[in-house]
Amino acid sequence: MQWWCAAQGIPWDWSWRPYPGVWLFVACLCLAYRAFTRGAVPSRLEVVRFAGGVLILWIALDWPVGALGSGYLASVHMVQFLLIALLAPPLLIAGLPRAALERVRGGRALSLPGFLARPLIALLFFNAIVIATHWPEVVDGLMASQAGSLALDMAWLGGGLIFWWPVVSPVPHRPRFPLGVRICYLIASTVLMTLPYVFLTFAELPFYATYELAPPVGTLSAGEDQRLAGLIMRIGGGTILWSAAGIIFWFWYRSENDATR
Repeated sequence: MQWWCAAQGIPWDWSWRPYPGVWLFVACLCLAYRAFTRGAVPSRLEVVRFAGGVLILWIALDWPVGALGSGYLASVHMVQFLLIALLAPPLLIAGLPRAALERVRGGRALSLPGFLARPLIALLFFNAIVIATHWPEVVDGLMASQAGSLALDMAWLGGGLIFWWPVVSPVPHRPRFPLGVRICYLIASTVLMTLPYVFLTFAELPFYATYELAPPVGTLSAGEDQRLAGLIMRIGGGTILWSAAGIIFWFWYRSENDATR
């Protein structure tokens, strides 16, 4: 039995497969949230946000998305990236009660994460992870083992949490990070993510041996699957980031109107 989704090289079928490592990870997230919020009761909305982030992670990591993305289809692998790095982290962060974060920050337990979450550092750090984790040698080397697949997934999640922290954190950012600058921050990330999109979409040959040599699923060739992965990164990632920028713009516009009144 596999405990984490990884490339297996066996023909794909739709028979359900258990991945206990994913279940344990999801359970640990829920227990950690309960322990972290002890003494700072989260609101119902915060609980729903955090639960939504955990659910998205579960969908991305467990069967069938996790299994297909880990060793069969580069396009599903890209869907995993969007779910783990761009959709789940803002919900997880928005689900943390401000009182609990203030308590931890008062104890100076967030010094290193706080440094990494400075906007410029977070932006560069996240996009360095995006490029590194889509590099062919890295993908093929890690996806061959369960530990490597786990490391890749955790790199996406950690990078996503750091990237979204300056934008979504309930604790006021210091130094101040105005709403207008947050919009520019998100737009800048869509520009930086252009590099992996370009080499995935316009390459003449498949980059990843993992997916090129994988048993076929459906009618897509390895090249078509890779191009689809690039388009998913561009369109899906751009939609998420531009939607977040639009929401922030609405809050910014409303706050400016309130100030004028």
